[in-house]
Amino acid sequence: MLKKKLGLLMAIPAMGISISLVGCQHEGSSSASSGKAISSEELSYRNAPLTVNYTPPPVEFPKTPPGQSERFQRAYENAPPMIPHSVEGLLPITLHQNACLSCHDPKVAKSVGAPPVSPTHFIDFFQLIKGKVVKMNKLDPARWNCVQCHAPQANAKPLVRNTFKPDYRNPETKQKTILNKNVFEGVY
Repeated sequence: MLKKKLGLLMAIPAMGISISLVGCQHEGSSSASSGKAISSEELSYRNAPLTVNYTPPPVEFPKTPPGQSERFQRAYENAPPMIPHSVEGLLPITLHQNACLSCHDPKVAKSVGAPPVSPTHFIDFFQLIKGKVVKMNKLDPARWNCVQCHAPQANAKPLVRNTFKPDYRNPETKQKTILNKNVFEGVY
């Protein structure tokens, strides 16, 4: 009986993986156009079996200094924006140092021409469970590590062709979040 239950539990993650890969197509892949299964090598960054010694292609990140770069459109409504400028010298973010805030803190952002940290970063999200929006006077500690959600956009060829098309209910959300206004959507 235990063996049967373990077999079922093992099948569930496998089903999840196969479902998540449906519709993924690797650029230039013959299996992508034929509808056949895609190999793990075709889906990987390595594009080679793990048994082969392999050096991945170099990834080029923006070298544009802050304030001189073009902002990227958000991937979907209320998505964390990508970092369009170089992060050289700005990382790592530590308990006592966050260089991002030197420009993006709402108190200074306008004066330096940077987008301010979103109002959502000043909400205690743990209180949302109780149905309350509690605004904080300082950045929520859960939002301190900016690169946990925001990442520099690499100049790299996509690993897998992406046919996702975002649907923005409000055109302004291509460049700006309104999550602070609709934070309870889908919560209850």
